[in-house]
Amino acid sequence: MKYVDEFRKKVLVDRLAAKIKKICPPERLNIMEVCGSHTQSFFRFGLDKVLPSNLKLIAGPGCPVCVSPAGYIDAAVSLARKKDVLVLTFGDMLRIPGNKTSLEQERARLGNVRVVYSAFDSLEAARIHPDKKVVFLAVGFETTAPTVALSILAAKKLGLKNLSFLTALKLIPPAMEYLAADKQLKIHGFLCPGHVSAIIGTQPYEAIAKKRKITCCVTGFEPVDILEGIYLILRRIVANKPVVDNQYSRVVRRSGNIEARNFCAKVFTVVPAQWRGLGVIPASGFKVRKELARFDAERVFSVSADARGVSPQQKKCCCGDVLKGLIEPPECPLFAAACSPQKPIGPCMVSNEGACSAYFKYRNVGTA
Repeated sequence: MKYVDEFRKKVLVDRLAAKIKKICPPERLNIMEVCGSHTQSFFRFGLDKVLPSNLKLIAGPGCPVCVSPAGYIDAAVSLARKKDVLVLTFGDMLRIPGNKTSLEQERARLGNVRVVYSAFDSLEAARIHPDKKVVFLAVGFETTAPTVALSILAAKKLGLKNLSFLTALKLIPPAMEYLAADKQLKIHGFLCPGHVSAIIGTQPYEAIAKKRKITCCVTGFEPVDILEGIYLILRRIVANKPVVDNQYSRVVRRSGNIEARNFCAKVFTVVPAQWRGLGVIPASGFKVRKELARFDAERVFSVSADARGVSPQQKKCCCGDVLKGLIEPPECPLFAAACSPQKPIGPCMVSNEGACSAYFKYRNVGTA
């Protein structure tokens, strides 16, 4: 049965590739895959090899690790160096370079940085370590934000006084609007993230399609999903009808998950946010509300998660241009030389969903 299913998928891929080649206009077209999971699938399954040469898929900023600023890592490191602080983080954050060091290096030196798998784990950590000030590194997009919001509300209900959250939660639609407004990029379509859209729905993309005349399509992560999403975008481009299509309707609804968004509204307020490689984007981040300030690590410890300043080594990193689609990973002078998965300099090489990591791994560049 497995081989039958694989054969059916191969047939569908071939049919969609043929339809794409038939409908694709001759001019250069740029479609941005906003989600890092799409980037990973695109390289992993070699989808670029079945697409017309004039159709360019570019990796967007849809990886929370890739867009976490060095200043955020520096703030987390400063907390980890406090003797009475226990820092909790997702594993993919460990190796992101700050301006001088990483959480992985600090963990090896001090031992008070621990990997968890959910924001809810912070509640138990705070309970069993009453002598420690526990800080959870809340990094992610709209998909992660509701679990962080629920964890903060639970901490309040439990009366936990030793738990706080250092937030770097980002919002995808404002980043898409920011990129769509950049005329240098010439984006013709967006493959919108499936996981994020399960929370926010398809409605937030409608303003982008209407204002910027750019077609958007929410898409799943299988090769057939991605190719069908590309076909739907091309169909709208040919018809000159920029709208929002939903290829991932088996998961995503127009209104999204209203309850999850309501939890976020109770806990967070929308603020400008620093995106690594892109700069400050208005109304693109979540910050803990003032009435819940005792759970906001920035206020508790007087640190800034948006601290500016870039080390000379980080200045050489071209992850910002990769995230914008201005260059491909091998065009960065550090790629596969000074910067590799074993010794990453830029966040796009650290994250499994980063464009540089995917290119390195699936294009057999260097010695992966």
